[in-house]
Amino acid sequence: MESKHVICATCDIACQLIATREKGEARFTLAGNLDHPIAPGAICAKGKLAHEVFEHPNRLTKPLKRVGERGEGKWEEISWEQALGEIAEKLQGVIKQHGPEALVVSSGPWNCSTESGMTRRFMNLLGSPNYLSPVALCLGNTAAVNRLTYGWMPLPDFENTQCIVMMGHNPHNQSWVWEYIRLRLAEKRGAKLICFDPRLSQTADRADIHLALKPGTDGALCMGWLRVIVEEKLYDKAFVKNWTVGFDQLKQRLAQDFTLDKVSEITGVSVEDIQQSARMYATAESAIIPWSPITDQHVSSTSAIRAISILRAITGNLDAPGGEMLMGVNPNIISESEIELTQALSDEQRKKQLGYHQHPVFTFKAADLLSEHSQRVFGIEYPNIVKGAHMAVPSPTFRAMAYGDPYPVKAFISIANNSLMGYGNQTLIKEAMLNQDLNVCVDLFMTPTGNLCDYVLPGDTWLERPNLMDTYEWSTMLQSSYALYDPPAECKNVYFFIKELAHRMGLAEHFPWGTVTDLFDYRLQPLGMSYQEFTDNYKMKFSEYKYYNYKKTGFATPSGKVELYSSVLEDLGFDPLPYYRNVPEPNAEYPLKFFVGLREPQFFQSGQRHARVLRKGNRTPRTFVNPIDAKKFGLIEGEWATIETHVGKIHMEVLVRDDIPQGLIRVPHGWWLPEENDLGAFEHNDGVIVPDSEEYLDREQGIPHLKGVPCKIYPRIEQREYIGLKGVK
Repeated sequence: MESKHVICATCDIACQLIATREKGEARFTLAGNLDHPIAPGAICAKGKLAHEVFEHPNRLTKPLKRVGERGEGKWEEISWEQALGEIAEKLQGVIKQHGPEALVVSSGPWNCSTESGMTRRFMNLLGSPNYLSPVALCLGNTAAVNRLTYGWMPLPDFENTQCIVMMGHNPHNQSWVWEYIRLRLAEKRGAKLICFDPRLSQTADRADIHLALKPGTDGALCMGWLRVIVEEKLYDKAFVKNWTVGFDQLKQRLAQDFTLDKVSEITGVSVEDIQQSARMYATAESAIIPWSPITDQHVSSTSAIRAISILRAITGNLDAPGGEMLMGVNPNIISESEIELTQALSDEQRKKQLGYHQHPVFTFKAADLLSEHSQRVFGIEYPNIVKGAHMAVPSPTFRAMAYGDPYPVKAFISIANNSLMGYGNQTLIKEAMLNQDLNVCVDLFMTPTGNLCDYVLPGDTWLERPNLMDTYEWSTMLQSSYALYDPPAECKNVYFFIKELAHRMGLAEHFPWGTVTDLFDYRLQPLGMSYQEFTDNYKMKFSEYKYYNYKKTGFATPSGKVELYSSVLEDLGFDPLPYYRNVPEPNAEYPLKFFVGLREPQFFQSGQRHARVLRKGNRTPRTFVNPIDAKKFGLIEGEWATIETHVGKIHMEVLVRDDIPQGLIRVPHGWWLPEENDLGAFEHNDGVIVPDSEEYLDREQGIPHLKGVPCKIYPRIEQREYIGLKGVK
């Protein structure tokens, strides 16, 4: 029997799987790695059924060039040589006329993991600061905001903790399986569980305390916790005295703006429950608050993330056993952050970054204020933690693409992400793409994004490529992955695309590695072994980690301490303390709220909708509605309804659920219908109804509010005759 280890890149968790194949068999069988030291046996249906997804007959296998109008779906097959030559020629023309900042690239970091920082290296050398990623709305922005408080993105120590706080997060055996296993093992060991969630999820149902707060009010509840902890002196007094700045200012803000009665009114959680849960967290021997996308997607996202970071710090759970680890870059590998050559981008070009002035927290404007301190503590000026640092801001970027303000943007490359559907205000993104001189997409299947492009290039899958996984520079764990198969002849990895394009753009000397394996050999030089040697000897390798590193180095902030009162935010012209900001409330025209979330276990983001094997369990986009609301608005389970906000409307099938709070409806993310001619992106995707006007954007980051936007719902006038899974192989 042949056996190999691989890293699943279907989602962002990167579970390590074991692939086995009997002699004479064509396919490998995929299973979780039971010997994994952290998450034994982790695998979900998306990973286990990867062959059925990737062997779909509609998979792209040849480069395509548009021959009809954008969106018309008319293509001709061309060679890679022709595609790359024409793309380079058109991109050179755009740069000559408008400057390198006229190029925007949106990259999906999980699905193009072999690129190892090459995309940003290419952009930095070319002179464009306008890199985008969907992590701007999910995890990447969390990393950037955490840096403002203590200089790095912490990693929770599930294995040693005594208390876990899950914020709207519901990992289970088909979603975030790695974390689910770690959570369940901690619970079995006796760790307490506190859950913030408007719904009664599986996690909330198991929790020692379930705080059924109103959607979008997590930040206010965290401030309520801080009020209890400070007033009752439950904080770590020595740490606060020696290692924080701004405690008195924080204490004053809490006293003035966050009485428990006010927090209770905002959140819908009783004063008694706020007090009890805060005490449980603060008095635990150790505690963690794992990352959740919930606080990434609020109108007060920056303040909510800051409040969480402050909770970790003042309770003594930062860089401590059973708390939150600040691991830094992996010493065994040349980091992606180094490879990206951020210093090659001039100060003049950095200041042209879209969103730099309006919403600077994860742009170069904030990164430059932290660079020397990051160098001092972690040995690197521009750490690109979770591939989400020093990015352009989506909303200003798409407005520049659409309207040329503050300058024209005329070339757009989408790599391994369905960009049209990955951000807020989908209508704006379409307008932006239609206004480009050049649109290019690298992906596995024709998507709504690809349908608006001029060139669509076929990528490889994680079954077909080697990988060296550095945990997105979030931790110092390094994993390896074999390629199980050769990709179809014309399917190429992202490194190939970037390298070949760079050569045609006059940057060949900066991309000397012939293959991605050669690049991995270079990155492993600190270990003194090749990629092949590393993969043959290690499924994963941990570098030594010691707690309380700050006692030797300080924190990577301007003060060298945990900044409860953020000097960086103050320098940027924003409130240096966390605050809470209301969003528009429901009204007579829009009497309900919707939240985007509850990822379906069959899919990751907008992927897998073409796969019959996964779609069988979830054939249509479904909105979840409370029974009282269903009756009130004339909705019938199984029939179609229209969900409308002031910016647009979409259509979904109704599913009546008792666990959805009254007055709130759930809208799933990422729905389109590859089996239909129009692909259905503007019929069903949440981005159509998500506004990105200033009142719905986080001020500091510029990301949209997804957790409680006023809406209305009503039966669809024409109940559609859904074509089912015809055309889904």
